[in-house]
Amino acid sequence: MARKNLLASITAPGAPKADSEARSEYARRGASRSMMMSIDEMAENAKKMIAGEAIISLDASLIDGSFVSDRIQEDDEDYLLLRDAIRRQGQSTPILVRPHPERDGRYMIVFGHRRARVARELGVPVRAVVKNLEDIAHIVAQGQENTARANLSFIEKALFGKKLLDMGQTKDTIKSALTVDDSLLSRMLSVAETVPAPVIKAIGAAKSIGRDRWEELKKQVTHPASADFANEVVRSDEFQSKDAADRFNYLLARLKAGRMTSRKPAQRKGAAASWAPEDNMVAASFRNTGKTFSLSLKSKNAGEFGQYISSNLESLYRAFKETKVRSETGD
Repeated sequence: MARKNLLASITAPGAPKADSEARSEYARRGASRSMMMSIDEMAENAKKMIAGEAIISLDASLIDGSFVSDRIQEDDEDYLLLRDAIRRQGQSTPILVRPHPERDGRYMIVFGHRRARVARELGVPVRAVVKNLEDIAHIVAQGQENTARANLSFIEKALFGKKLLDMGQTKDTIKSALTVDDSLLSRMLSVAETVPAPVIKAIGAAKSIGRDRWEELKKQVTHPASADFANEVVRSDEFQSKDAADRFNYLLARLKAGRMTSRKPAQRKGAAASWAPEDNMVAASFRNTGKTFSLSLKSKNAGEFGQYISSNLESLYRAFKETKVRSETGD
């Protein structure tokens, strides 16, 4: 079900539109669209108004959230801006609700959760369109609304798709809700199913992190040991001190480094090992076969650190010999 059909009655000429959401819709449709609207279309809109799609005011306490959530977090800057706009100008764009399928006298939000939350916080009624919808139509309308507004991050859409799949919805329904094809849906579900849930929750919505970066993280945590390490990293104080985008980048860098800095590198002959400092400005990988020892440096400070090592080989070797002598003599 297309979004324009769901809200045809409130996009007709004369419907109030003052906030940013209404202006973006107006830009797409334009005044010329209204002027060209046929008498038949306006008559159809009138029928829908009579059928129950008129905008009404509802007590916010009578409205419950959707039966499937599509956001990881809501206390973000966008929400605060929306709240301030509604406080100053009022709620121009209505939300869409359906009569609650299980609780008489109550309503369930199809889309517009943040506007409803603002109304509750401000203690004002919610302007809403009430429409009878079955669960599948509800899902499609909710997903397409959020896709159209482009205010959900990749991982939020991926989690939304996984929740729908876990609820028993068909992939055709999920594709319609997210407006994606088979290939993209498969990639979304793969990320949501592979990256541990505590890791996703710890990172947050990460609106600046797109599909490719999440797929890169997915590859890093495919092995169970790597997934365990990721869970360990997201519990660290340094990780928790960063914002969503920096948390993602920090975790990915730690996973690429291959091991926690507190662990000693493997000394088994022939075994490859790696090391990285706490700031992840350089990463080292090395292999010891007994007769040969190879060391490779990469990342931002690799060249500078490598030059430092090569310039201090004499003093490093003397320190090595002194340590070896003390070890052999027991001093």
